[in-house]
Amino acid sequence: MKKDKYIECAKIINTHGCHGALKLESWCNSPEELAGLKKLYLKSNDGIVEYKVKKSSIFKQFVIVDFCEIDNMDDAMALKGKILYADRKDFNLEDGEYFIADLIGVDVIDADSGKKYGILKEIINRGASDIYVVATENGEAMIPAVSEFIVEVSIDNGILVRPIEGMF
Repeated sequence: MKKDKYIECAKIINTHGCHGALKLESWCNSPEELAGLKKLYLKSNDGIVEYKVKKSSIFKQFVIVDFCEIDNMDDAMALKGKILYADRKDFNLEDGEYFIADLIGVDVIDADSGKKYGILKEIINRGASDIYVVATENGEAMIPAVSEFIVEVSIDNGILVRPIEGMF
């Protein structure tokens, strides 16, 4: 499967201050990871638009960013609600780490029997751990992404699970 060069990393949720800074909701592992990026991108009808980060900081769980290309409130307001992207090569993934976008569609398989339950449809996070949403032939099932249930995560070999009775 061909991977996109650019990956979603944040949403512009508001402006900040009066000089064109933007408040971002981070979709990275942490706000610090997003704040460390030097370039971010927007997809438009004309293609990819690059924005160079002049300065970034963390405010609560959000990232405040100043782009070299934006220096006024009107230009900043026009970007509110847009999705920002980062180049995959700007991230350093550890062994066994994957982008969520790459895991979507991967088979979910019983670690012991080899039975395929379905495919990973979505990953949500509401606090303590991620929750894997699996599309099965009987609807959706949710699995907490903790070691008690998730044995291995691999794009090539699938997501190996040990569910409890009734999970599927």
